[in-house]
Amino acid sequence: MTQPFQEIVGLKNQEGASSELVNEGNNKQVPQSSLAYLELLSNYAGRFKKLRVQDITDSNNSEAHAGHQDLSAEEIIRVAGARYVQFSTHWCDDYCMPLHPYASGLEDLSEKENRDVELAQFLLAAAERVSCQQLERASRMLLHCLFNSSPGGNAMQRVIFHFAQALRERIEKEAGGTILMGCPKNIENELIQNLDTNIALACHQKIPFNQVMQFAGVQAMVEHVAHDTKIHVIDLDIRRGIQWTCLMQALVGRNESRVELLKITAIGIVGQPTVEETGKRLTSFARSLNLPFAYKQVYVTDMIEITEQHFEIEDDEAVAVYALYVLRTMVSRPACLENLMSVIRNIKPIIMVVLEVEANHNSSSFAIRFIEALFHYSAFFDCLETCLKGENRSRMATEAILSEGIRNIVAAEGEKEQ
Repeated sequence: MTQPFQEIVGLKNQEGASSELVNEGNNKQVPQSSLAYLELLSNYAGRFKKLRVQDITDSNNSEAHAGHQDLSAEEIIRVAGARYVQFSTHWCDDYCMPLHPYASGLEDLSEKENRDVELAQFLLAAAERVSCQQLERASRMLLHCLFNSSPGGNAMQRVIFHFAQALRERIEKEAGGTILMGCPKNIENELIQNLDTNIALACHQKIPFNQVMQFAGVQAMVEHVAHDTKIHVIDLDIRRGIQWTCLMQALVGRNESRVELLKITAIGIVGQPTVEETGKRLTSFARSLNLPFAYKQVYVTDMIEITEQHFEIEDDEAVAVYALYVLRTMVSRPACLENLMSVIRNIKPIIMVVLEVEANHNSSSFAIRFIEALFHYSAFFDCLETCLKGENRSRMATEAILSEGIRNIVAAEGEKEQ
């Protein structure tokens, strides 16, 4: 595992975290796998803005202390990362308690923020122990994390809880014992498909990047089919199909090249009732717009079964393919991904819209996946905290889906990964 880290990180001295750490503290030697982990963490922790730290200090030193803005979960992780990198060699092996708990310039955090930072440090230490195969020590640290976090706490505590659960499952797998936290293989997709329609609509309306992301994809399609009258959209994971109501409205508003037929083919896994329900809603909406519309459901037991014949493409149709968070599920299954891309190449769409997370969640290195995912989901939970404030039911349903995504990244490996 060490070599991939060295290649990716380049073993550069980032904020003095590299060569100094090797011999720091009574000439204590740091294992190379730990060093690589610390280098990667240092790269992320170093992004914590010095200006933000100064803002915290100024706010705490001012008389208007009540106006102090708490750190976000992502910022908490960055502070914890900076502290962990700086003082990692002073942490004892069993309970990971720092002898020097506060990094320079960060003494003015609130008591609550310091507790969250300390909890995040325990999680980082546990992940490092897992990457070094020190599973017993990691388990003891995770007990502390789980005891002091919950799915009902603040954003940071929720992040800690879900990542600690995933790490504990990974330990169970690597130890060869019974998997206490195991989940059915496709539970993430099942949770999405079974999500209450009202919750799905609330999330779509109140989480801004959902709308921006879908609008950009639909707009790209509209531009590419501007002069086509028969349009065939192939959706590899249609879910609620909210984005297609926007497409319908855009097509109806065209002054030229009136649409003769909009056809949507939705791919679904056998046993997903929402694919049919989505079709009924879209058909009703198209009828209200007086838009010629056809909806087809294609069910497969596995995405590797998809063939060109499933789509029944006519010669005069303009084909567009829409892939929302689909391709990432096939990275660990290259045969499945290659088959799908071969089919798409053969049907020759005029556009393929791919919406994916811009993060290295599929790295072969566990530590890289963990750090990438930790910062990504911390930012995501911050967004939910703000956008769904006061709507605990919607937030918890969404975070249950994200939790399964965390489990896939942290606890799964190779072909077990979804």
